Amino acid sequence: MKPGIHPTYRPVVFRDNVGGLTFLTRSTATSTRTIEWEDGNTYPVIDVEISSASHPFYTGNARVVDTAGRVERFQRRYGLTSTGR
Repeated sequence: MKPGIHPTYRPVVFRDNVGGLTFLTRSTATSTRTIEWEDGNTYPVIDVEISSASHPFYTGNARVVDTAGRVERFQRRYGLTSTGR
């Protein structure tokens, strides 16, 4: 590896705003905010919108989508009729 061209790879805490999950990992991501972790050390914290704690695929809380309304809206928008014209 060439010296001086790679970003710093260090411990960073990622925090899910919705699910409340926080985990410590290593990353090149940077942040000006910090958090004191369970081991007593202070690490940069990155807030994320979604993680495995809040994503519907992992939680099983999928939203019901109104597919009939989507089909009707598509037909109205593009002028399709039941005869196919």
